[in-house]
Amino acid sequence: MCGIVGLYFKKPELEQQLGALFEPMLVAMTERGCDSAGFAVYGDEYDSGIKLTLRSEVTDYHWNALAEQLGTAFGAVENWFQNASVAVFKLPTDEAQALKWLSEHAPEVDVLSAGHSIEILKGVGLPAEVAGRFGLQQMKGSHAIGHTRLATESAVTLQGSHPFSTGMDLCLVHNGSLSNHNRLREKLKRTGISFKTENDSEVAAGYLAWRLEQGDSLQTALENALRDLDGFFTFAIGTRDGFAVVRDPIACKPAVIAETDDYVAMASEYRALAGLPGIKDAKVWEPEPARIYVWERATSHSTGATA
Repeated sequence: MCGIVGLYFKKPELEQQLGALFEPMLVAMTERGCDSAGFAVYGDEYDSGIKLTLRSEVTDYHWNALAEQLGTAFGAVENWFQNASVAVFKLPTDEAQALKWLSEHAPEVDVLSAGHSIEILKGVGLPAEVAGRFGLQQMKGSHAIGHTRLATESAVTLQGSHPFSTGMDLCLVHNGSLSNHNRLREKLKRTGISFKTENDSEVAAGYLAWRLEQGDSLQTALENALRDLDGFFTFAIGTRDGFAVVRDPIACKPAVIAETDDYVAMASEYRALAGLPGIKDAKVWEPEPARIYVWERATSHSTGATA
């Protein structure tokens, strides 16, 4: 059993409130997942290169030294900051070059996310502890998705924590289980998609990354996912421009969506939405089986249309 939450602002003027509104949503799902938690925040756009969220298991890892090395390798580090056990770097290069350099010169560092907007933060512990560790309440941005985990088929580790990201500015959180993930993982590896864990949810994220690389819109990628992914799932997906929710054709995993003129929010249970402003006047509904719900900004780098 796990809990998932998402919050997407329709109006830029609300972005200052993202962390303050999103943190209680995540914490409300503690009873559905008490061993680890994670979230992806979209904001602080960087278009001149790549933004990386990096993590080290070493408590006193020398991020300053890594910043100096990256600056030498790429001519400069546009900006970087440390947040607990992670650091976010903005580099004037592309994803392939940055990841190649890290794999060769800093293999001890894990890449949690790569893109122009996304930052992924996750850890072992109660959701409130994880949120406090990374300062979620103070964060700003256009949208966020999160996950609380209760391990049922694996140990309690960071590797099992969501969100999973396998593509630029793409991430996924999942409540459920996939039955064909081993076969699909091998197929995706042959296309160049790489995986860091044995988690079935990472395979779903990798599948979407592959479909988007093939030119699918987010809507079309999810239509294909409904055909190719076997099992039970409620997914919440984040991209640079948007937010999506989809349930499998049986829809045995819970979900509820609330929408106002200001925001769209979703959660595994309504109690995570109960404290949002204007919730009493919101349109609230249970997403239908096998129906795809997508909200996206109309920008030059948008990958799909609102459904």
